[in-house]
Amino acid sequence: MKVLATGQKLHREVISGKHMTPKRMVSEVHKMVADWDYDAISIGYPGPVLHDQPVLDPWNLGKGWVAFNYKKAFKCPVKIINDAAMQALGGYRSGKMLFLGLGTGLGTAFVFEGQTMPMELAHLPYKSSTFEDYVGLRGLQKYGKKKWRKYVTDVTTRLIAALEPDEVVLGGGNVRLLKKLPPLCRAGNNDNAFEGGFRLWNPSKEFRRALPSVQDTKEIISIHKKKVTSRS
Repeated sequence: MKVLATGQKLHREVISGKHMTPKRMVSEVHKMVADWDYDAISIGYPGPVLHDQPVLDPWNLGKGWVAFNYKKAFKCPVKIINDAAMQALGGYRSGKMLFLGLGTGLGTAFVFEGQTMPMELAHLPYKSSTFEDYVGLRGLQKYGKKKWRKYVTDVTTRLIAALEPDEVVLGGGNVRLLKKLPPLCRAGNNDNAFEGGFRLWNPSKEFRRALPSVQDTKEIISIHKKKVTSRS
């Protein structure tokens, strides 16, 4: 679990795990940021979120996240979104952006004109299982780096063909294992989650504009669709 405040240059962190309940999380955060000033909090949550409240307890943490009162516990305004969506928002530039987080699982989100839409694409059917089982950590361990890289390219190709984004950001801890990024893709950074958290409280902030040309994007999407059709 990592924390950063506006005006601070270095984040602070503590190890989480099955012992981490929301009550313990609040206690750990208060300890880490005792000497920081802040007026509001953004939380990137490892699971589905609706109206700033978790919908399900995460499989890799303790229990009690769904009914917990975060605003009361922190004694300040709190906004909560899915952690992949937060990292996507932090890495957003402009247009339509698809985010794929290559980590323990497969985090997915779509950003359009600054509005973030969390997605649950990881569990869609793919080959004999799901996307996540091939491009998440399980796939990396089961098939090895060489085959895993091919699956990442294939999954990315299929999602580009289906969703037609202007660009794709590949984030998560395992993006560093890719030797070459698929067309239309750029590498993200886990620290983008901090920027995403700040942007939740400043939605009018202008985004950088550095995208492929419309013609280049159309040509790339067309090529990807042909690849998907030929593999089906």
